[in-house]
Amino acid sequence: MAETLKFELVSPERLLMSEEVQQVNIPGTEGDMGILVNHAPVLSTLRPGVVEVTDGDGKVDRIFVRGGFAEVNPAGLTVLAEEAIHMDDLDAAALDQQVQDAEEDVADATDDEKRRKAQETLDHLRQLRSAM
Repeated sequence: MAETLKFELVSPERLLMSEEVQQVNIPGTEGDMGILVNHAPVLSTLRPGVVEVTDGDGKVDRIFVRGGFAEVNPAGLTVLAEEAIHMDDLDAAALDQQVQDAEEDVADATDDEKRRKAQETLDHLRQLRSAM
């Protein structure tokens, strides 16, 4: 059996994944990176995008992350995500409705702070939708 990489995905709420895997592709701010066992140590910030995790059987899991950090060290790869959502848990129709509602919230905002928060929510939902 090929060597594996220890991978952990952590969100503020909980540990989402802790597994031995073949490869992890992450959306770094400087570009996408593929991480394999014995990768050189690196620390990177993450942009919103999809983390692809290939397990020992070649099955690929896809998780949307909205920013965070990734650290590769001799022990493996740890991703600390601001927010993480498994792509299998998303419903396109429901997400489209949330985008529409958020667009209305931006248009209806009565002050700059409400508009900023509504726009941030809308941007996040659009990033998530484009990742589907």
